[in-house]
Amino acid sequence: MPDAPLPRDELRATIEARRDLGPEYEPALTDAFLDRIETAIAQRVKAEADSRLPDARHTAWEEQQERKRGLGLALGSLGIAVPLTAAAGATSGMPGMMVAWAGIVAVNMAYAFGRRRRD
Repeated sequence: MPDAPLPRDELRATIEARRDLGPEYEPALTDAFLDRIETAIAQRVKAEADSRLPDARHTAWEEQQERKRGLGLALGSLGIAVPLTAAAGATSGMPGMMVAWAGIVAVNMAYAFGRRRRD
């Protein structure tokens, strides 16, 4: 919307109409003029807000990418957990398996807490 001034000519016309029609029409004329003013202000506010707010499609795209990264981390963690558990169990027994799983849990927790901090 162009940055047009509020309708000053309409105010003059409303005042003239009030003189012609009489004081009994003043509330209706005033309400109609104020409605036009409110519409003009709402359009300006919307235009300013639209220019300052991020594009919702871009934000949705970023959220979708974040979900994909989280899914990738979860699947990767499970994929590496099986051979890592087998190797740790075969070489070090239960203590090795616990260390391996502690590392997997730590990576996933670090990702989750980092994600929460960004939100």
